[in-house]
Amino acid sequence: MTFPATRLRRLRAHPTLRRMVRETQLSPADFIYPLFVTHGRDVHEEIPSMPGVFHLSIDQLTAEANELAELEIPAVVLFGLPATKDAMGSENFATNGIVQQAIRTLKDAQPDLMVMTDVCMCEYTDHGHCGIVRDGQVLNDATLDVLQKVVVSHAAAGADVVAPSGMMDGMVGAIRAALDGDNFSNVSILSYAVKYASSFYGPFRDAAQSPPQFGDRHSYQMDPANVREALREAELDVAEGADMLMVKPALAYLDVVRRVRDTFNLPLAAYNVSGEYSMVKAAAARGWIDEQKVVLESLMGIKRAGADLILTYHAKDAARWLHLANG
Repeated sequence: MTFPATRLRRLRAHPTLRRMVRETQLSPADFIYPLFVTHGRDVHEEIPSMPGVFHLSIDQLTAEANELAELEIPAVVLFGLPATKDAMGSENFATNGIVQQAIRTLKDAQPDLMVMTDVCMCEYTDHGHCGIVRDGQVLNDATLDVLQKVVVSHAAAGADVVAPSGMMDGMVGAIRAALDGDNFSNVSILSYAVKYASSFYGPFRDAAQSPPQFGDRHSYQMDPANVREALREAELDVAEGADMLMVKPALAYLDVVRRVRDTFNLPLAAYNVSGEYSMVKAAAARGWIDEQKVVLESLMGIKRAGADLILTYHAKDAARWLHLANG
């Protein structure tokens, strides 16, 4: 059938009809909200490079959990700022470490909140790398031993999901073995299976106080030019026991999100990272863009590319806007 019998604009003519035939739906239930937790009391300190995102002390987390429940955001992912740093990142697996305290507080406040933990070493080490360093090299297998201690401590504190992000070979298998060996077989693994050595992480490194003190992370995070390698990484993590996969960053890598989605049947997350967030915030502050429209369009794009879950610093604002739009 040809024009004028076929007029695609008919389905766009009324806002209610547009909503009825919309192919992709965006909901607060899709969001995972990152939280940066720190020691002290009454800490609610805005991160300069990430307007609207805060360092929070433990006593602030109950109110945060309650707000997320009201907004119907189902999950958080925790990043901890330790009291002290050392070569092994010891507070990362301490019984009363900052993330372990945060897990317990959040679960006490909102038991149904899914508490996920970032499992890496960069925030905790004095050298800022994601693993054990010896003679200027990041050691893969020695790092796995530490990650096993970390996930067991997080699970013991009540974490629902652990999310290894260091891009160490074999990390998912080692973590699965540690969890199962300590009777935490019900704790899920959301693997940062495809994490690129991206320039979009700058504000996060400010927030987490985790820039490397020498070199860079290109020897373990992925080359931004590679897609086939992303599928190999994801395939290995699936074989090792990952329950969910992640692509990070999101917006500059939507083609990778789609390729991973089309190749694997596991739930797929995408991380709308700090640089992506801060660019929108900066442009909106100057009146160059409509923040609400750009944020929702961007998140819809990530969902449309194939992500089931979106880690985003926009989560609370986006949830409010979606609730208003849906009445």
